[in-house]
Amino acid sequence: MVKARRPSSKRYIYVVLPLAILGVWLWRFLNNPGATDLQTILQNLPKEVSQSIDSVSQQKQDATIVEMFEKLSVDLLQKQDEQLRKFEKERRALEKRIQDLRQPATHATLREKLAHMFEYRASQRFPAFVWQTWPYSDTDDRMDSSLQAFERHWGDKNPGFVHEIINDDTASALIHYMYASIPEVLDAYDILPSTNLKADFFKYLILLARGGVYADIDTDPLQPVPNWIPENVSPKEIGLIIGIENDANNPDWKSSFVRRLQFGNWIIQAKPGHPVVREVVARITEITLQRRSDGELRMNLRNDLNIMGWTGSGIWTDVVFTYMNDYVQSGILSKITWKEFHKLDVPKLVGDVLVFPQTSFNAPDKDIKDKNKALHFARHSGLKSWKAAPKVAEEN
Repeated sequence: MVKARRPSSKRYIYVVLPLAILGVWLWRFLNNPGATDLQTILQNLPKEVSQSIDSVSQQKQDATIVEMFEKLSVDLLQKQDEQLRKFEKERRALEKRIQDLRQPATHATLREKLAHMFEYRASQRFPAFVWQTWPYSDTDDRMDSSLQAFERHWGDKNPGFVHEIINDDTASALIHYMYASIPEVLDAYDILPSTNLKADFFKYLILLARGGVYADIDTDPLQPVPNWIPENVSPKEIGLIIGIENDANNPDWKSSFVRRLQFGNWIIQAKPGHPVVREVVARITEITLQRRSDGELRMNLRNDLNIMGWTGSGIWTDVVFTYMNDYVQSGILSKITWKEFHKLDVPKLVGDVLVFPQTSFNAPDKDIKDKNKALHFARHSGLKSWKAAPKVAEEN
């Protein structure tokens, strides 16, 4: 009979020893109050497993953070848009309230009303507007191809500007809105006997209220508006930019012009509320109302001199010289006459009025050699639309 063999003691060692170690580890783990901490558990795991868990956890955390930021960004943009719309609505309401509060005193003179409603701030920038007038819409068939090209050129050469073509109906609506608190101006505008006189008056009215550039529809820009101001002159020093219309060399100039030297009004750049523009608005208003009182509203509108002296370059020239010779307004001590601008070939700053040579806003049609070609800013066709007006006999 064969006796059963006893298990080897080594086998017991191989089985019992790991179990003992595991038991000790579990006893320490269960009795360690900090062992439940995730970081402690991870430290006791094999290095590769720990790194894998860390990587997955980090990716999830990053994805969560990105998602949170995206949602936050969308929420912020929505809130910003809502805030902007709210601010714009409040701005418009505030602007309307300010306009209502800026009502001039009932006892104020015409000039006091204009100065109160349209304050002049010399340090402000020239507004980026280009204003033009045309009796009909800019797509009307009656605007020929050359005028359509000129109109496009103003927009193309000044992309940062607001370019507006104002027809007769829109002009009337704008004037009645902007000058609602100055009935004398509205009265004068409404009783002007022709659309051409109203178009002339409109250019001053829009420049006084809004500023910017006014350009007749028959002008063709050669350079952008920002190029007009010389580099050695600060825009803050300038409030009005004009050009010479005529510098007479012949003795019979009175047959064609009101003044020997006249400033043009087919292109004007002004800051809102400028005193020269304000004064010409006041004078045209007074002259028109006086003509009605005297029964002289009807006149021959085909006569250049009548237009020039009423709303055109004649009265414009007189007001400019009056301003230059008013020390309180212009700061000029010496007397300024037409001789100051006779044969002018470079820009001249008088007070805050920058005057350009005759060819600056009436450049030659052909590309000629001219040492002052850099000062050629626009061409003027001089269509004189009032020539088509019916001839009216002047009343005695």
